[in-house]
Amino acid sequence: MNFLEASSLRVCPPDQPINGNITLPGSKSITNRALLLAALAKGKTRLTGALSSDDTYYMSEALRNMGVQVEKPDDTEFIVTGSGKFAEPKESIFLGNAGTATRFLTAAVATQPGRFVIDGDEHMRKRPIQPLVDALQRMGISATAESKCPPVTIESAGQFSTSRVEIDGGLSSQYISAILMAAPLHHEPFTIELTGNEIGAKGYIDITLEVMKCFGADVSQEGEGHWVIQPGGYQAVETYQVEPDASAATYLWAAEKLTGGQIDLGTTPTAMMQPDARAWEVIQQWPNLPGEINGSQMQDAIPTIAALAAFNETPVRFVGIENLRVKECDRVAACCNELNRLKPGLAEEIGDDLMVHSDPSLIGSKSDAQIETYADHRIAMAFSLAGLVMPGVTILDPGCVAKTYPKYWQDMAGLGVSLA
Repeated sequence: MNFLEASSLRVCPPDQPINGNITLPGSKSITNRALLLAALAKGKTRLTGALSSDDTYYMSEALRNMGVQVEKPDDTEFIVTGSGKFAEPKESIFLGNAGTATRFLTAAVATQPGRFVIDGDEHMRKRPIQPLVDALQRMGISATAESKCPPVTIESAGQFSTSRVEIDGGLSSQYISAILMAAPLHHEPFTIELTGNEIGAKGYIDITLEVMKCFGADVSQEGEGHWVIQPGGYQAVETYQVEPDASAATYLWAAEKLTGGQIDLGTTPTAMMQPDARAWEVIQQWPNLPGEINGSQMQDAIPTIAALAAFNETPVRFVGIENLRVKECDRVAACCNELNRLKPGLAEEIGDDLMVHSDPSLIGSKSDAQIETYADHRIAMAFSLAGLVMPGVTILDPGCVAKTYPKYWQDMAGLGVSLA
């Protein structure tokens, strides 16, 4: 059965604990950062352990369309030969619903002379990008997004007209990472300073800085949310090893807990630099999750933990998750809607918070829930967990997992989960 082509999949609870070994896909966040910086570097870089998915496909295709040589010898490797320059593409750059690729390339092409149009599918065209466009305009770039979402048109002479920019730290970390990665292409030291009292998803900014330094960028932190990036661009790396994907791991950590099993992922959560790795410690507390969980620094793990919370011993309130409303879908609303398909009144939105009125008696009860996934891979994978303990849960559009974890259903089946 081709799980990705199915219109729906019913997840059947296993009759024993889930045990086995799984090789995680590479981190999407790290793969797309490394692909971009390898393309902006001079020379050849081999990325190993990389993710092969819709998001990384769109990034690599965009780079090819701008004259970068990107080879793919197998599912876990890319070989990127860059010149430090992008050629002006003949057509708009289509990036599907790949948020990282869209935000990162919008800033990166502003360092190159020419006209570039960054576009995406119907879902990407609903995702905000105006704060990044505003920042680029303050940096002297002709940048426009008529709907405040893609498509974005960038016309640049190849340099910023200023060597300093301020941007609200509470906005998407992807906007900040995009400017950080573009900054070494400037002709003189460039300063980025965040305003406001919050830094959204700071862990992803840390990942950006780490990957930049691996590719030779000279970045100094002058204070919280204040960086100075030296000119000089990037240097190719002979081999860059991509870390396994922590967000993907959260579904398997949760599956272990729900079924009392043990899944060897070949990695230690505490050794991972991705912010979602901290979800492991939270997941280990199930069925006694804390009454309040702050999701600001592990945003992609929240749908997973929300699905677990449905079966917790006590209610759970998720706070600090307002940025989830501008992901592939409004994940606060989506989680609430789909939890209520499992049981009416199981969840409610309180402002931007998600309140889950946990009910452990749902474990073992039959369900006829058909889970809407909103073309969002994380909703599909998170709510498949409910099917491990509630007979009858059906996931609609299961193929959307191809965005970051194309082998998810195959891996679940390999662990003994029946999918119909």
